[in-house]
Amino acid sequence: MMGYNVEGRLLEACSCGGPCPCWVGDDPDGGTCDAVVCYHYDKGEINGVGVTGLTLALVAHIPGNVLKGNWKVAAHVDSKATPQQKEAILAAHTGQLGGPLAELSPLIGQVVGVYDVPIDFNIVEGKGTLRIGEAVSAEMQPYTDAQGRPTKLVDTIFSTIPGSPAFVGKAMNFRVNLPAHDMAWEFSGRNAVLGNFKFEA
Repeated sequence: MMGYNVEGRLLEACSCGGPCPCWVGDDPDGGTCDAVVCYHYDKGEINGVGVTGLTLALVAHIPGNVLKGNWKVAAHVDSKATPQQKEAILAAHTGQLGGPLAELSPLIGQVVGVYDVPIDFNIVEGKGTLRIGEAVSAEMQPYTDAQGRPTKLVDTIFSTIPGSPAFVGKAMNFRVNLPAHDMAWEFSGRNAVLGNFKFEA
């Protein structure tokens, strides 16, 4: 049985001002976007392999409009994953298993590396922190309305969590240090996206 059924949470931060222009199909602020997109599986399986509790993070340089693709990506897989789990997660996210994740995979033009690293993924009351080995750290929180409810982004032309609403937010800090791939940056007060996802294929 090929396919997947997973639920979890997304953290995303990038170099754009918020809310994120990419999600509505506009060009990124400054013409390019430096981002991290992180999927944490709260439960589920891929190709019959359980992936509960594992995380995949993609550090990406997006050279222009997000929908035109050609992203340069360094993939980071949770070091807790067994070889079988790692293979299943990468198969799903490279589009080999179809479904909503296959809609995103054609946007990736080049994978410059795949790394096994400890990933510390936390969301508490809508606020998130992310640490990916020595390579990435970020802290983010959602925008809210006057009642304190998170501001939602729905029915957008682009989404990293197709079929689910996203919560737009702000990263108080976001740092990437991957100099071997010309990926090193530090921002504060820029765009962040948080969300829950449920993917089936």
